[in-house]
Amino acid sequence: VQLLVFGGGLAQAGGCLRLSCAASGRIFSINFMGWYRQAPGNQRELVAAISRYGSTNYADSVKGRFTISRDSAENTVYLQMNTLKPEGTAVYYCGFRNRYDYDYWGQGTEVTVSS
Repeated sequence: VQLLVFGGGLAQAGGCLRLSCAASGRIFSINFMGWYRQAPGNQRELVAAISRYGSTNYADSVKGRFTISRDSAENTVYLQMNTLKPEGTAVYYCGFRNRYDYDYWGQGTEVTVSS
């Protein structure tokens, strides 16, 4: 099973983008879906996460601007990114973790925010 990432691209500061991440097949017992990003020279960081119970968690840098949501039936997670900032330029990845702590990763998509 692969995670397929859609969206990303180029946006101006203050603009918005929407990312989607869908599993190519059925993944059972997903405990956690998350979006991460890695800027050049930086470590990968967690941007937003949603648990199987629907609770969400955001990095301080994106609170109030990004929203994570999911379609559990379709094993799909979304990231709505509003009021984008140039420091948000990075490669964005999605990751799922199942109940056995096995991680699935998407291929990453580039997001570039111009000032």
